[in-house]
Amino acid sequence: MAKNGVKVREIKRDKLVKKYADKRAELKAKGDWEALDKLPRNSSSVRLHNRCNLSGRPRGYMRKFGISRLEFRKLASEGKIPGITKASW
Repeated sequence: MAKNGVKVREIKRDKLVKKYADKRAELKAKGDWEALDKLPRNSSSVRLHNRCNLSGRPRGYMRKFGISRLEFRKLASEGKIPGITKASW
């Protein structure tokens, strides 16, 4: 499980990306690279990383569900994800 600070940092980055998205797009269109360089580094969308909403795990992330493969398997086995059943043949 990821430390709580790592999860909070990722949330903070997400807020910054949303806050500066319009301004970044406008500066990129103008080609004003000096002004773009003065914006906060974490306002760039490439610095975001998908993390599991439950555990904060950065790898094995499933976009459709917003959780890692491990949490997905656990919840699916418990029957807590609607429409998902364990395969058996």
